[in-house]
Parts: sequence; C-alpha cells; structure tokens
Amino acid sequence: MTYEGPHWRITPLHIFHSRRVLRLDPPTPLIGHIAIGIIDRGTNIIQVRPSTLCPHNCIYCSVDAGPGSTTRQSELLADESHLAAHATAVAEYKGVMVEHLIDGVGEPLTNPGILRLIALLKKHPLTMRVALETHGGFLTRRLIDRLASTGLDRINLSLDTLDPDKARLLSGAPWYDVGRVVKMIEHALDAGIDVVLTPVVVPGINEDDMTQLIELARSLELGKQTGWPTGVLIQKYERHKYGRKPPGTREWSWAKFYRWLHQLEERTGYPLRPSMEQLGIRPAPKLSTQYRRGEKITLHAAAPGWHKGETLAVTRRGDRLAALYCRHPCRPGRKVQAVILRSRDNVIVAREI
Repeated sequence: MTYEGPHWRITPLHIFHSRRVLRLDPPTPLIGHIAIGIIDRGTNIIQVRPSTLCPHNCIYCSVDAGPGSTTRQSELLADESHLAAHATAVAEYKGVMVEHLIDGVGEPLTNPGILRLIALLKKHPLTMRVALETHGGFLTRRLIDRLASTGLDRINLSLDTLDPDKARLLSGAPWYDVGRVVKMIEHALDAGIDVVLTPVVVPGINEDDMTQLIELARSLELGKQTGWPTGVLIQKYERHKYGRKPPGTREWSWAKFYRWLHQLEERTGYPLRPSMEQLGIRPAPKLSTQYRRGEKITLHAAAPGWHKGETLAVTRRGDRLAALYCRHPCRPGRKVQAVILRSRDNVIVAREI
C-alpha cells in the first residue's frame, strides 16, 4: 500500500483557544502516535485514544492538556468507526479476550462519536470489557444512561479530592463541581456501570485527601461489579517535559511513593497495591514493530502536529502514523527523509535528516 496524501479535515470545532481541531479520517493509520489511536503494550489491555481535547486545566497535567495549554498547536479527533476497526484488528492479532481501555492525553468524552465507539467495541467477539477514563466534569445522568446502553463496563474516574475548593484548584476549572461528580458515581453504579477512582496524589496538596476517597470507595463498593480487588488506584504525580509543575511541589521517588502507599494501605485496611494478575492484566502477543530506532525511512507530511514544532506524518506504506520533527515547517503532502528516534510500543518519533 502506498500512502497517497493527507486524510484529515478541520472539524466544526475548528477553533479551540487558537488551536486547530483535526479529525483523522480513513485511511489515515491510527497506530504510531502517542496522542491518538491505538497503544499496545503487549498485554490483554488495548489503549484506545479518541481525542486530545480537554475542558480541564489540571495543575499537574503531565501532557499540558486543556484550554490553557502552551505547548499544543493542534487537537486531534479520531473517526470512531475507523478507530474501532483498528482496535478490533489488534485484538484479532492478539487472539485473546481483551479489555479496551478508552483513555488519552485529553478527555475521551470530547469525541462526538464516543457512544458509537463503545458500541462498536462491545460488539466484537474478543471484547471482554470496555472501560473509559474521565475526569468526570462532562458526566450527566443522561450521558451515563446512554453509556450504560452501549454496554460500557467501567469508568476509571480521575477524582483527586472530595474537597470542593481543592477540586477546583487541582482541575484548574472553577466550574468543576465535585459534589455533582459524586452523585454521578452513584448514578453510574445504579445504571450498571462499575466505577474505580484513579486519583493523582500531588505532594503538599492532596495526599491527606486520599483517606476520604478510600472511604467513599469502600462505602459504595467500587470495583465490585467488575470483580476488581480495589476501588481506588492512586497514581503518582510525575514531572514531564511537556507537563505542568505546580509551584512548590516536589516529585516523589517511586520508592517513597510505594512506602507511602503501603502505610496508607495499613492505616485504612483497604487494598491499594493489587497485582497485575488481580486486575486481570496478562501478557498477550504484541503488535509487531515495523520500524526500528535508527532506521532511515520516507515519511509523508500529513498535517500540523500535536505539539508545536511537530508534524503528523504517515509512513510510505501507510501503516503507521508518526510524530515528525523537521528543520523547517513541513508542508502537507511533502515527502521527508527521516531517521527514527523512537519506536517502542509502536509509538514512532522521527527527525528529518
């Protein structure tokens, strides 16, 4: 197959705080870019990323998402049918029952086709479960009912505190109402959707709030509907190149984080360190890497990239998407000779030679 040119279009959401919103249509490949499409890390969990858009401005965001981003030049949306086809093709390659985890570097619910995406994934015979990550700001009773009707199994909810003021601070959104989000948790459970809390602990801000979240999970029996051993999976705040850094916050080492987690587990009597096996995560055949680090390849520039200075590019065979960094702005349609800087997990980053 030879790639014949860009297959993207500016959506009706054509302006998002001075950034373009590009919809990637067939036959643009949806494997190869960290921000959009499919990520396969060699397990029975397939990460499905439908959108980079986000209405929140979380002060700890590792990918600088939201209206206040200073590093992004474009936002990306995937065509839901095209994305589902990629995800189910990877499931068939693995040949095992899989969980499709709809996550991303933005808020997945911003993709207008999210309900159809879930429904398409659920129809496939190799789909064991479909889970959705969200910060919860978009959840309504009507939306939850519609998510339930598609067959969504679990919501991984990024709820960082039950304190209203801290919730607004951490989310960077003065409209964020944590009380309403808790009501949406209860409605989701009643609708048959399991919920697991996935807070980020930000040292100096919300580590003392984790106890309340644990008690909420315990009282509502979160995680029980899908057979998980816990209803809380606490994430460690990490500083990233493109991420936000809350003033005065120092990143914990992994050793310190796990010591703190162990102490919290002992103090509350609640399981916070489940094993991969307990979570149902098992090794599974990994999608073969078609391109290697250091390899020289021809890429076709397709569209302005996610980050400033980046171009979305497609391999000559049309089988992978890549983040391409050129010496000068790359005009869409231009052929570029490049060297691959990264290809781990089929996430391709390349630089013009």
